[in-house]
Amino acid sequence: MPITTRKELHEHLETAIEVELSTVPAYLYAMYSIEDRGSEAALLLRSIVVEEMLHAALVTNLLLATGGAPDFHSTRYMPRYPMNLPHHDPPLVVDLAPCSHQSIERLFMRIEQPEAREAPAQPDQFETLGQFYHALEIAIEDLALTSDLFSDSQRRSQLSDPRFYRPVELDAEDSGGLVLIEDLASAIEAIEIIIHQGEGLSDTRWADPEHQELTHYYKLLQIVEGASPLGQVRPVPTNPRTVDYPTDIQPVSELFNAVYRLMYLVMGRIFSGDEGQGRSVGVMYILMADLLAQLGGFLVEARLDDGSAAAPTFEIHEFDAMPLQETLDLAAQVAELHPELAEVHATLNGLDLML
Repeated sequence: MPITTRKELHEHLETAIEVELSTVPAYLYAMYSIEDRGSEAALLLRSIVVEEMLHAALVTNLLLATGGAPDFHSTRYMPRYPMNLPHHDPPLVVDLAPCSHQSIERLFMRIEQPEAREAPAQPDQFETLGQFYHALEIAIEDLALTSDLFSDSQRRSQLSDPRFYRPVELDAEDSGGLVLIEDLASAIEAIEIIIHQGEGLSDTRWADPEHQELTHYYKLLQIVEGASPLGQVRPVPTNPRTVDYPTDIQPVSELFNAVYRLMYLVMGRIFSGDEGQGRSVGVMYILMADLLAQLGGFLVEARLDDGSAAAPTFEIHEFDAMPLQETLDLAAQVAELHPELAEVHATLNGLDLML
């Protein structure tokens, strides 16, 4: 059924946020499992993660621009693995699994599968994300014709300052970035960025006009075809659980999950309209690119009794009343057990974080 009301549009935009954010841990997990984190294969996965976060921001801007309200403070957007990718038909199970050609073909390339040019728009049961986003595009166009869809675009709450997003290696600046959405044209621009950077169309390999950046699908295909070799992959488990780790590893896993949960709370601040958006964006980068990377790196290098490696579990950490203080307490415990991670506590302690 087509999307015909603003309420239905908001529900589908929230599904889009959930979809974008559900892919991030799976890509990160695969990236962490690659021993050479500086290899082109690992950098390709990192470049996809960065753009998936951009896409989540653009969809959140769309939700705000059409009068909606994102909910990052609850856990509704947080994935639980293994999980079915929302609304994908046929069902597509998303796992946290070590990187391999098989896992890339089975899962990642199906997530990023290009949309056929004649494929119908599908707002609910879609085979490709392109079909889903085209259904959103049609709904926004129709609703903009029959209502004042952008009457309250909530400009202050949107993340649109170009200083807050920079492409990483193997991404191109002119493939798209943050967009302030306040009318139909800017809404369509945001959706086109998501489509062209992600799965693209069936005959399009490139995400940018100058052909410097491959779409996500073709980045993954480059790994599968061996142009960007995987190299050695650590023996990390599939869909691990913290409770299954040794007692000295469990606190590190719990801390990783607490920092991961903090990310969502910080996203809530970023899109709240409160002052200090730039400061919150800075904290977000520290949490994701610094602290999660340190903790994830420690976990995948830790060997278990059976010879396998530990890995981040991306489980939902439930806070009580004081998220930052609880995370600091966990970090202090981890620093005592593993002094090499004391810097994580020091970094957290220095964050200007208001939640």
